[in-house]
Amino acid sequence: MSQSEEPLTTAGLMREITVLKEKFKGEDEETYSPYADLEKATVLQECRIFHDSKAVRESPRKCCTTITKLLYIVAQGESLTSAELIDVFFGVTKLFQSKDASLRRMVYLFIKEVAESCDRGDVIIVTQSLTKDMNSDTDLYRSNAIRVLARIVDAGMLGAIERYIKQAIVDRHPLVSSSALISASHFFESSPESANIVRRWLNEAQTALQSPHEMVQYHALSLLYQIKKHDRLGVSKLVTQLSKNGSLKSPLATISLIRYTSKLMHDEARENSGVSDGSSELARAGYSFLEGSLRHRNEMVIYEAARAICNLPGVEPQDLAPGVTVLQLFLSSPRPTVRYAAMKTLSEVAMIAPMAVVKCNEDIEVLISDTNRSIATLAITTLLKTGSESSVDRLMKQISSFMNDIQDEFKIIIVKAVKDLVMKYPGKQRILIGFLSNILREEGGFEFKKSIVNAIMFLMDAIPETKENGLIQLCEFIEDSDFTALSTIILHMIGNLGPDTPNPARYIRFIYNRVILENSQVRAAAVTALAKFGAKVPSLRESILTLLQRSLADEDDEVRDRSNIAVDVLKRAIAENDYSALDENGDPAPDVPTSSDSAAFLLLEPLPMSFSQLERSLKQYSSAPGALESAEPLSFNTLPVVEEVVEVAPVQDSNGSSNIMGASSPLASSAAAPPAADPAADIYAIPELAHLGRVFRSSPPVEQTESETEYVVKCIKHIFNEHVVLQFKVQNTVDSQRLDNVTMALEGESEILTVSGEIACESIPYGEAGSCFTVLDRDVSVGIAPSAFTCELHFTAVGVDPMSGEEEGDSYEEEYAVEDLEIATSDFIAKVNLGNFRNSWEQMGNECEVLEKFALSFKSTEEAVENVINYFGMSACDGTATVKNPSKPHMLHLSGVFVGSKPVMVRAQVGKTADGVVLKVAVRSEDADVSRQVADCIR
Repeated sequence: MSQSEEPLTTAGLMREITVLKEKFKGEDEETYSPYADLEKATVLQECRIFHDSKAVRESPRKCCTTITKLLYIVAQGESLTSAELIDVFFGVTKLFQSKDASLRRMVYLFIKEVAESCDRGDVIIVTQSLTKDMNSDTDLYRSNAIRVLARIVDAGMLGAIERYIKQAIVDRHPLVSSSALISASHFFESSPESANIVRRWLNEAQTALQSPHEMVQYHALSLLYQIKKHDRLGVSKLVTQLSKNGSLKSPLATISLIRYTSKLMHDEARENSGVSDGSSELARAGYSFLEGSLRHRNEMVIYEAARAICNLPGVEPQDLAPGVTVLQLFLSSPRPTVRYAAMKTLSEVAMIAPMAVVKCNEDIEVLISDTNRSIATLAITTLLKTGSESSVDRLMKQISSFMNDIQDEFKIIIVKAVKDLVMKYPGKQRILIGFLSNILREEGGFEFKKSIVNAIMFLMDAIPETKENGLIQLCEFIEDSDFTALSTIILHMIGNLGPDTPNPARYIRFIYNRVILENSQVRAAAVTALAKFGAKVPSLRESILTLLQRSLADEDDEVRDRSNIAVDVLKRAIAENDYSALDENGDPAPDVPTSSDSAAFLLLEPLPMSFSQLERSLKQYSSAPGALESAEPLSFNTLPVVEEVVEVAPVQDSNGSSNIMGASSPLASSAAAPPAADPAADIYAIPELAHLGRVFRSSPPVEQTESETEYVVKCIKHIFNEHVVLQFKVQNTVDSQRLDNVTMALEGESEILTVSGEIACESIPYGEAGSCFTVLDRDVSVGIAPSAFTCELHFTAVGVDPMSGEEEGDSYEEEYAVEDLEIATSDFIAKVNLGNFRNSWEQMGNECEVLEKFALSFKSTEEAVENVINYFGMSACDGTATVKNPSKPHMLHLSGVFVGSKPVMVRAQVGKTADGVVLKVAVRSEDADVSRQVADCIR
C-alpha cells in the first residue's frame, strides 16, 4: 500500500500540521506556524470558496487548505453553531464534483468528523454521493466512502448497501477490504439491529481471514471474534482451528489469537474454582499453542505469548519456565520498551512464583543502573522479592544510590517491596527499617511519606522486635515533619506504645518538643500523648505534670482543655499514691499502676461507645416517655443500646496495611455520618404502648410485598425486654380507594411469643402510608427460639373519587395476604462493637462458652462469611468481615448485646473444603443460656 493510499484521519492531519510547523520554523524565533492564531470568523469567510464551482475546479489545493483550517480550529476546541455547521457542511458536499483525489480525501475526513454534530437528516443527503463512490473504480474512493458511511448509516439504511459491503470485504485490494471490515465492526456496535445484519457476513469474514495481507487478516479475525464472543463454543472452535493450521501471517492477528486463547483458559479455570485443569483438551491445546508462539519471528508475538503463559491461572512453576526464559532474553534488548515490558511481567511473576524468577537475577541486577528509572525501579523491586537474605545489604546500597532520581510513585512501590522483605527476613529488620527511616527524612510528597509511616507501623505490629527501633525512627521524623496529619497519628501511636517499652522516658523529649514548636493540632495530640505516659508510668507523673502545667495558658482552647483534664487527673492520682506491685526489696513498684488507679482509668480506658453513638443514645434516651422526669441517675448502663449504623472496613493502602488516614483514624471522626433518626420514635408517640418501657432495638424494615403491588407492606420489629411490637407500614397505591381501620392478623404457634393486642391505623388515603401495630408478649422464662407467623392485612376499602378524594360508592371489608413473618434469635441481638475484641474476649472468660461445629453448603468462603454474619445479626470487628485469603481458613470476630443488655461475643473460623464450608464457632457471654441461644442461630 502506497503512502498516498493510506486512510486520512484527524490524528494524521495534526501530525502533518506539526511537521509543517517545524518546516516553517527557522532561525528567527518569531516565525510561527501558519495555523496559529486562526480566527473562526476568518475561516468561515474563506469557506465561501466551496460555493464557487470555478474556484473549486481551478484551486483544489486552496479548498484543501480551508478544510484543514476548519478541522484545526474544531480540534482546538472551537465550537460551531448549528447554523454555521450546516452552512459549512452543505458547502463541503458540493466538493464531490471535484475530481481531485486529495480534495476528495479531505471531504471524506470532514464528513466523518462532523457526522455526530450535524443533524441526522442533513448528513443523510450525502449518502447517494458516498454510495456512488463506493462503487467507483478508484480503490481510494471506495475505501474512504465505506468508512464514512459507517458513521452516518443506521440499521434501516444498512440493508440497502449490505451487498456492497459484503463485496468489499472480499475485495482483492487490502485497503478496501480492511475498510469494509472496520466498518462492519462499527455497524456491529452501533445497534442490535445492525448487529443482526453483520452476523450474516460471517462467510465473507472467513474468506477475508485467508487474505495474504496482514492488516486484512487482523481486521477479519477481530470481526469474527466480535460476532462470536458470546458463543464460547464458537470462539473455542475458531481459536483451535487457527492455532493448529498456522494460517495467520499477521503478527497483530497472532497476538489477538493469543489473547483469545488466554481468555478461554482463564474462563475454564474460573469455572473450576480458579484452578486450571491441565488435563482438559482446551488447556493442553492452548498451552501448546502459546509455547509454540514463543518461537515466532516477531518480537511482539513472542512477548505476548510469554506474558500469557506467565499469567495463566494455577500454572505450575515448571510450566512457567519457557515464558520466563524468553523474558530473560528480552532483558538484554537494546530497545527500552522491550526491556520494560519483560521486566514488568517478571515483576508480576515474582509476586506469585519468586523461585521461577531467581535464575534471572543476574540479568535483572544489570538493569538496576538502567537509564530508564521505570525499568530500574521494577528491577530492584523484583530483586527484593526474589533475592536471598545475604543479598539484602548490597541491594539496599544500590537502591539508596538512585532513590533521589525517581518519582514518588516509584518510591512507593519500593517501600512496599521493602516492607514485604522485612516480613520475609525478620533478621534484617534493623537494616531495612533504617533504610525506610532514611528515605522518610528525604524530600517527598504526602502520599510517599504516608506509605513509609504505614509500613513502619505495620511492621511494628507484625514483628514485636521492631517496636522500639520503629518508635525512635518515627520520633525523629516528627522533629522535621511538614505534615500535620502524620505528626498527630505518630504522636497517638507513641502515646499508646511508648509507655510499655523498657525506657519510656526517652520519648518524652520528642513529645514535648511538639508542644513547644508545632501548630495547635499537633500540640493537642502531644498533650494527650504526655497524659498517657503519666497514666501508664507512675514514676514519670511528677515530671509530666510539670510539663503539662506549662500548656494551661495555651492560646488554643483544645490544648488548654486537654491540659486541664490531664493535670487534674494526674494530681489526684499522685495524691492517692497507691501501687499494686512490689519490687525486689519489697517497696512499691512505681511503674505498675493499680487496677483502681484513677489516672489509668480516666485517661486510658476508652468510652463504652463512640461519640456519635453517645449522641444517638442520649437522643433516644430523652425521647422515651418519662425519661427526663426519671429519678434514676444517668450513666452509661442506663443509656439505651445503639447499634452500629455501618460497618466500615479498614482502608488498605498501597502497602497492604491499614490506612492511617482511613475511617478508623481519629482524624476521620469528624467526617462520620450524621446520627440516624430514632426508629422507635413511632412507638414512643403512642400512649397505649408507654407501659412497655424502652425499646431495646429496632430491626431494619422487612419487605412483605413486592414494590409494584396495590398495597405495599413493610414490617419493623421493635424488641423490648419482655415484649415485641410489630410495626406494619402500609402504603396505599390504589387511587380509587381509601383504607380505613387497617390491622394485621397474625397466626402461628410459638412457645415464647403470644399476640396480646393491636393498634389499628384509622385511615390511609391514596399515595400515603400509615402504620398499624401488633403487640406480642414474650415468655422470659423460656429461651428465645425462632418463631414464624402468617400475616393477613385486614381493612375497610372505601371508594373515593380519584380527583377530589371524596367518598363515592360503597365500602366493604377486605383481606389481603402478605408474606409470612419470621422473628429470629438474631432480632434480639443488637449490632454493637464492644471495643478491643481480644481484651473483651479474654475478660469475658470461658465459664459460659459454647463450642459448635457446622458443615455449610456454600460455594466460597466469602459467601459463607457474609451469611454467618447475617445468621448471628452481630457486628463484625477488626475488619474480619472481609476475607483476605480465600484459600486459608478465615477467622471472623463478632460482637453484640443480647436483649437484657447482656454482651455476647463470637469467634467463628470459616474454612473451605471440597464439599462446602466447615464452620467452627465459639460463643462467650456472661450467661450460659445466652451463649447457647446465640450458638443455635446457625441451626
